[in-house]
Amino acid sequence: MPKDKQQKQYSVDTLRHAEYYDMQGVFDDLYTRSQKGEVFTNISDIILSRNNILLAYRNLKTNSGSNTPGTDGLTINDIGKLPPEIVVNKVQYIVQGNQRGYRPRPVRRKEIPKPNGSTRPLGIPCIWDRMIQQCIKQVMEPICEAKFSDNSYGFRPNRSVENAIDRTYRLLQISHLHYVIEFDIKGFFDNVNHSKLIRQIWAMGIQDKHLIYIIKRILKAPIRMPDGSMVLPQKGTPQGGIISPLLANIVLNELDHWVESQWQSNPVTREHSIGYNKNGSEILSHGFAAMRKTNLKEMFIVRYADDFRIFCRSKSVAQRVMISVTQWLRERLRLEVSQEKTRIVNTRNCYSEFLGFKIKVRKRGKKYTVVSHISDKSLQRERQKLVLQAKRVAEPVDGRTEVDELRMFNAMVMGVQNYYCIATMVNRDCNTLHRAVMTVFTNRLRIHKRGRLRRQGRKLTPAEWKRYKNTKMMRYLAGTKEPIYPIGYIQHKNPMAKKRSICNYTAEGRKGLHDNLRVNIKLMHALMLQSYRYRTAEYADNRISLFSAQWGKCAVTGKEFQVVSDIHCHHIIPRVMGGTDAYGNLVLILTPVHKLIHATQRIVIDYYMKLLNLSNSQLAKANMLRIKAGLSQI
Repeated sequence: MPKDKQQKQYSVDTLRHAEYYDMQGVFDDLYTRSQKGEVFTNISDIILSRNNILLAYRNLKTNSGSNTPGTDGLTINDIGKLPPEIVVNKVQYIVQGNQRGYRPRPVRRKEIPKPNGSTRPLGIPCIWDRMIQQCIKQVMEPICEAKFSDNSYGFRPNRSVENAIDRTYRLLQISHLHYVIEFDIKGFFDNVNHSKLIRQIWAMGIQDKHLIYIIKRILKAPIRMPDGSMVLPQKGTPQGGIISPLLANIVLNELDHWVESQWQSNPVTREHSIGYNKNGSEILSHGFAAMRKTNLKEMFIVRYADDFRIFCRSKSVAQRVMISVTQWLRERLRLEVSQEKTRIVNTRNCYSEFLGFKIKVRKRGKKYTVVSHISDKSLQRERQKLVLQAKRVAEPVDGRTEVDELRMFNAMVMGVQNYYCIATMVNRDCNTLHRAVMTVFTNRLRIHKRGRLRRQGRKLTPAEWKRYKNTKMMRYLAGTKEPIYPIGYIQHKNPMAKKRSICNYTAEGRKGLHDNLRVNIKLMHALMLQSYRYRTAEYADNRISLFSAQWGKCAVTGKEFQVVSDIHCHHIIPRVMGGTDAYGNLVLILTPVHKLIHATQRIVIDYYMKLLNLSNSQLAKANMLRIKAGLSQI
C-alpha cells in the first residue's frame, strides 16, 4: 500500500457499499426529505432500480445466513452464478411481472433451542424473497432513521450494545436514576399487530401503496412447519426475515417517543435547552431542573430491539411508570407484558440485568459508582460453550483437525472478550471461565508425563502480540505449536457513547465513520455499469470490490487505471483449471499485463516485456500469476 494511504483502516466495509453502487446520493436525499416531514408516494421505482438490486446482492452475500436455503433449496451462491442483468430482471419480474401481484414463497420454520430448554421460532424466507426484502430495507432505512429515537440502539446503523450499556451506566452513575424497570414483552416478534404496523409505516411518511401491498404480502407469507404443514400468520413478523428488525423498530419507535414526551422531550424541557455537547446531543440539564418542580414523572428509556429498560429516581415513580407503560403497550400497540419477568429493581441493593450484563451501583464515599458483571445466565452459557469446544480440541470429530478446532476455540474466546470487556468486573468473570477451560485442557491433553501444554510455541502474529504480549497465561499445543488464547487475560474497557453527529446519510455524519473512497469514483461507477452478459453476478460485484481494495491500481505494475478498457479481471486459477469467480481468485490488472501473463509465444512475450518495462518485483508478481495459470516463468 502506498505510504500516503497508510492511514486508519476500518474493518466495517458495509459503511461504503452505497458509494460503490452510486446509491449514496439517493439515500441521502431520502433521509433529508424525511427529516423535513415529506411524504413518499412513489419509492417503488428506487427499490426496483438496477443499482439498488445489485447493492442488495452485495449486502446479502456478506450475510452468513444467506447460505441457508429456504423452502426452494436455493442460496445466495445460486444467485451469484447468474449474470447481473438476469438477477435484476428476475427481481423486477417477481415483484411486478405476476398478474396476481407479488406472492412470496412459503417461509421455512426452524426451531432454535434456548438455554432454558424452550425454542425460538426462526423463519427462513427463500433467497429471492430475501433479495426483495433487502431491496426494500435499503430504501426504507434512511427514511425511518430520520424519525427514529436516539434512545433506540438495536438493529440500527452505527449503534451497538456498547452504546446502550454506556447510556445505562450514565443514567445510573451520573444522573442517579437508581430504580430500573425491567420490561419483558410476551413473544414480541410473534405478536406484532399487522394493521397497527401498516398504520405506523404510513405515519412515517411511507405512503407508496404498491410498497405497502408488498409489505403486507411479506407479513402474510405462509409458513411451512417442521412437520410439513402450512400456517397462514395473522400477526407477527418472522424472526429471520431481512426486513423484520426494521419493522420491529418501527413498531416500538412509538413507545420511545411516548416515553420521551413524558419527560426528556417535554416542551418545558426544550424551552430551557442550552446548546449541544461534544457528542452532538442537546444539553437539557436546565430543563430537567425546572421539570423537577412539577408533578411530572421523571423517566428515561434505553431500548435494544424489544428489550428495554426505563430508569426512574424513586420507587413510587417507578411503580406508576410501570403501570402506565404496561397499559399503554396493551391499548396502543396491542402487546402484553410478562408479569412474571417485568419488575422494578433498586440497583443500590440488587443487580439489574440487561443485554447479558448484570449492573448495580455501589456507594464509594459520597458517590455511587457502577459495578457490572457478566450475567449469571450468560456466564453459564459461555462456560458450557467454551468447555465443549475445549473438549473438541482434544478430541476432534467430523473429519476436523486439532488446529481447526483450536482456531474455533480462539475465535470464541475473542468474541467473549470483545463483547463483555465493558463490564467493570469482567476480569473476575473471565478468570472463572479460564479455570474451567484450563481444567479441561490439562486433563484431556495429558498424553505423557509432561502433557501437551507448553509455555512456548510459534511466533505470534502482530495482532496476537498486541493483544497478549504481557500475559503469562498463554499456552501452546505441543506438535502444532498453536497458541491457546487465555480467556482470563482481559481488562475492563470503558464503553463508548453514541455520537449523535455520526450518520450514514449525511456527508458530515460520514466523516466520523470513514474517509471517502480514495479511488476514481467515476471510473468505478463506469466499471459497475458495464454489461456482463456472459459473466456471473459474483464476478461483476467482486470486480468492484477489487477496484477499491487495490486503490484503483494494477496489482502488478501499481499504475492507476485511466479508462475502463484498461481494466482486465484475471482469474488466478483459470476457469478451465477449476478456478471460480470467488473474490480470492480474481485480481485486476492492466490489459498488456494480462496479455503478458497468458502469452506463450516468445515474440509476444518480448513485445510486452519491452512495452511494460517491468522492475524485478513487478516481474516476480507477473511470474507468480503465470505459474498459477499453468505457464512457465518468463
